[in-house]
Amino acid sequence: MPFSLSRRTFALGAALLPIACSEAGRTVLADGEGTDGGATPAVPVNPLVKNRADAQIFLHTDGYYYMTGSVPEYDRLVLRRAKTLAGLTDAEERVLWRHEEEGPLSGFIWAPEMHQIDGRWYVYFAAGPSGGGEDVFRIRTYAVECAGEDPMTGEWSVKGEFEAPWDSFNLDSKVFVHRGERYFTWAQREPGIETNSNLYIAKMTGPLTVGPATRLSVPTYDWEIRGFKVNEGAAVIENAGKLYMTYSASATDDRYCLGMLSIDAEADLLVADNWTKSPEPVFQTSVATSVYGPGHNDFTVDEEGRPMLVYHGRDYKEIEGDPLFNPDRHTRVQRVYFDEKGAPDFGVPVGNGPLPERFISEAAEGAFLAHEDEALVIGAPALPQTQIRSLPAKDGTIQLSPILLREMCLTVGEQGTCTLAPRSEGGAQDGADRFRRKVEGKGKVRFESVAQAGQGLAAIDGTVALAPLSDPRTLWTVD
Repeated sequence: MPFSLSRRTFALGAALLPIACSEAGRTVLADGEGTDGGATPAVPVNPLVKNRADAQIFLHTDGYYYMTGSVPEYDRLVLRRAKTLAGLTDAEERVLWRHEEEGPLSGFIWAPEMHQIDGRWYVYFAAGPSGGGEDVFRIRTYAVECAGEDPMTGEWSVKGEFEAPWDSFNLDSKVFVHRGERYFTWAQREPGIETNSNLYIAKMTGPLTVGPATRLSVPTYDWEIRGFKVNEGAAVIENAGKLYMTYSASATDDRYCLGMLSIDAEADLLVADNWTKSPEPVFQTSVATSVYGPGHNDFTVDEEGRPMLVYHGRDYKEIEGDPLFNPDRHTRVQRVYFDEKGAPDFGVPVGNGPLPERFISEAAEGAFLAHEDEALVIGAPALPQTQIRSLPAKDGTIQLSPILLREMCLTVGEQGTCTLAPRSEGGAQDGADRFRRKVEGKGKVRFESVAQAGQGLAAIDGTVALAPLSDPRTLWTVD
């Protein structure tokens, strides 16, 4: 399965103007108590890595997850690795290379991407000269090369500059292999087109060279030209016979968002007419979950091989000064789901805290534990209404909180009815809003009420209530 990335503001003319996570939350286990066998990977907690934008994460054949991204100072290339996604949060970070003292590589260092090509490691990145003025935004794409097999310990040196079709602003390169061919995608300002950047693709002929380029997308929709006319940072994922290419659009404040192109997986990727462009953004700011300007995405997989979306976003909307110099774009991850046609459904940015899950009733024909506004339901509403976060509470118990209603959680009434009610930190004294997660084999769970021992959450006649744990309606499949 191919994967990829993006981000940034540009120059149109001569100038460019440019839920807090607890430590306890980072230790929640994917399968909770009662699991059989070995240790379960810790659940990733968002933000996964703070103050790292334009992140790339991939699982290499050596069993490590590798991550790189832009640092707020824009002065160096960094790399970290861990055996799990969650482990990237506290993984040691190595500086691979620092910008030079003068010349074209002495200014901003943006959007690094590491790829292994013919056994050699390369990091592609965008860079410009220092010194102030408009030359700071004379951004071009370069690569550094590792002399050793281990990118964390090898010596890195400048390989050279990407030979783009035009000597103009370009950045956000991505390398991917599809049907045995290696492709290079990037964003560039094309002479004669009055945009900040468009998307391009070409087959690679060497680490820094490509064949004839195809222009895939020009920002034209209103959501692509807010603040700046931007298409950048392509990333690719394949599913159900189609290849999907996401990209970022507009200015890098709360208006930043993801668009998407799609193509038949067997079609010629270099024929622009073979691609279809979504008329609406597929991922954007969510006030409900308090994530602003999500973008410059990548794709990876979790420990079970399920597709994951990687992106950055801020916790707040209002920014003092230029968004480019705001350090609070944090790296985030979440599951990628697919709709009935096989297209990615990214939902909304899930917000801070342990990654949410979806719970499918074993007794209600595959319906989800969900909510409509503030009412609990058993059904199949839009994806975000089915995503529920397990928050650590007292004595190893959890609270179940919908991502769209961060201040609420499932609460049990005296008669065994279940509703959504305001959430208190740690849970209520009587245990009405707390549950014990009991694993019933791989991917199956029950939620026992703390307030009413022996009773579990059950799907009953389209709603949620308590029933004896022996009742098959209390069994849920974790998705």
